[in-house]
Amino acid sequence: MKRNMKQWVADVIASPVKAAIPVLSFPVIQKMDITVEDLIRSAEAQSDGMALLASTLPTGASVSLMDLSVEAECFGSQIKTFAGEVPAVVGAVVTDEDEADALEVPEVGTARTGIYIDAIAKAVEKITDRPVFAGVIGPFSLAGRLMDVSEIMYTIYDEPETVHKVLDKVTDFLIAYIRAYKAVGANGVLMAEPLAGLINAEQSREFSCDYVRRIVDAVQDDEFVVIYHNCGISADRMVSALVDTGCVGFHFGNASNLPKVLFEMPKDKLVLGNVDPSSQFRNGTPESIREATLSLMEKCCGHPNFVISSGCDIPPLSRWENIEAFFAAVAEFYNR
Repeated sequence: MKRNMKQWVADVIASPVKAAIPVLSFPVIQKMDITVEDLIRSAEAQSDGMALLASTLPTGASVSLMDLSVEAECFGSQIKTFAGEVPAVVGAVVTDEDEADALEVPEVGTARTGIYIDAIAKAVEKITDRPVFAGVIGPFSLAGRLMDVSEIMYTIYDEPETVHKVLDKVTDFLIAYIRAYKAVGANGVLMAEPLAGLINAEQSREFSCDYVRRIVDAVQDDEFVVIYHNCGISADRMVSALVDTGCVGFHFGNASNLPKVLFEMPKDKLVLGNVDPSSQFRNGTPESIREATLSLMEKCCGHPNFVISSGCDIPPLSRWENIEAFFAAVAEFYNR
């Protein structure tokens, strides 16, 4: 369902009570009695899962899978799946400048990208009462998966031109991929760029934020917006560079100091986060997640542009009683 997303952002900021927007997708496998493998291979399963979550949980938006293997697989990366875990990229397809030059930009729809686009097309027909966000990877994080996450950290110093060649190509692909989501009715994308949170702010601007800006300029308008996610350890030291990307909102991991971020972030930009998905949603208790959620909201809800969320994608086998305790704590806070 098309809607004015710039107005949606303004309305969320203006509202004294804000619905939580956790990155919640993979745990639906427990409700559907399917596997992660089933979910990532089926557009119907993904859209049904999104619809199920939207119909049973008071989220402020429906968020698709945060699967950072999809785009890399499209470029030829090998993917490994594990029971109860999100897919992982193994190996590298670009190891030097010659391979960067030879890297071909795939057609959108290659490998599983067609499944994921179809899933959003189906989801927007089933979910009409809140925005629907597709999930995509960010440019530096995609380049890192193509070049190997460890190796790219050296290559940005030793052969930065090689990294920029790969970044140019993945950026062109991501623009086309996001436009495909936009064409089937998505209201926006949540762009996961965690690898940029492992380099310093200056490097992040050069190797990530400038490319994110290119993407935002190409796809964002009144009816379609980009929310940027970074759960890296340096994300909260990148606020100036992040703002320059032009994204309407920023989602931070639990490594970030959200009160600090909120003081630095412009008041018309959404700031989302950051209850720990591992220690709380996956391994915590209803009591511990209630305490963590209320504590964070007490520190941050004085800022109208703050929206409570998980710090990252909630793991597939997270306990549902913890997920429900999170939403109960949000309701408790606003009912006080």
